[in-house]
Amino acid sequence: MEKFVRWIDRVSSFFGVIAGLMMLAGVALVITEILVRTLMDRTIYITEEYTAYLMVGITFLGLAYTLKEKGHIRMVFLHKFVKGKARVFLDLYAFLAGFAIFAVITYTTADFFWDSVESGTRSMQISRTYLAIPQSMMPLGSLLMTLQFSAEVIRSVIKLRSGELDDEETESQALGR
Repeated sequence: MEKFVRWIDRVSSFFGVIAGLMMLAGVALVITEILVRTLMDRTIYITEEYTAYLMVGITFLGLAYTLKEKGHIRMVFLHKFVKGKARVFLDLYAFLAGFAIFAVITYTTADFFWDSVESGTRSMQISRTYLAIPQSMMPLGSLLMTLQFSAEVIRSVIKLRSGELDDEETESQALGR
């Protein structure tokens, strides 16, 4: 099980790097558009559309990495009142809820993606982009998030079984800082 958790963590980190590269690509695209408009009084036409696609990719592909690094906004006020096993059970409940929600989101986004594949939907912009390509980021990122939640559940169960409970975890550690 620990091997599975480490593998999921590595996959999440890999796609976190991909999300970072997509962010750099978006910045490069916007800078290129600014330079082309300023220096040549023209446009490259695809900037708005493709930066929107990149934002979807950044968001969905970065979700699992952010969960792994405890970077999501968290309500840790209950952690001040519960310690030991109760804290682990609280986290376990939250991870299971997140797993269930993202399993549904994965199914829904996969259905949305597959509909675009079957219908061959293209964007209405000048690029006529095959929409299944940018839409593929949604089920992929949701699946990664579901897997990362499962890794967090396993991590919590391992904590409970081993009895190694951090009673002195500070709020900054709980937030991943």
